Amino acid sequence: MHVEFEKSMPIQIDGVVVDLGNRIDLLLEKKLVVELKSVKEISDVHLAQIINYLKLGEFKLGLIINFNVSKLKYGIKRVINTKGPRLF
Repeated sequence: MHVEFEKSMPIQIDGVVVDLGNRIDLLLEKKLVVELKSVKEISDVHLAQIINYLKLGEFKLGLIINFNVSKLKYGIKRVINTKGPRLF
């Protein structure tokens, strides 16, 4: 299995590549974006973050895994990119 850690997600604006410090926690098989959290609850900010990563990389599927839960199954949120790439 191919795994990339802290994968940089630069953006391109008017032909110029800009690295804003966006990093995917884990990228599995160049298809699955995984964001790792330890928070009270997954918020809209966390969802927006992974949705942006999915759009920037043109990935279809992402997971947010929150370790601050009583059972791990309660901390897993699947996110699907249904709108295609983000346009600037």
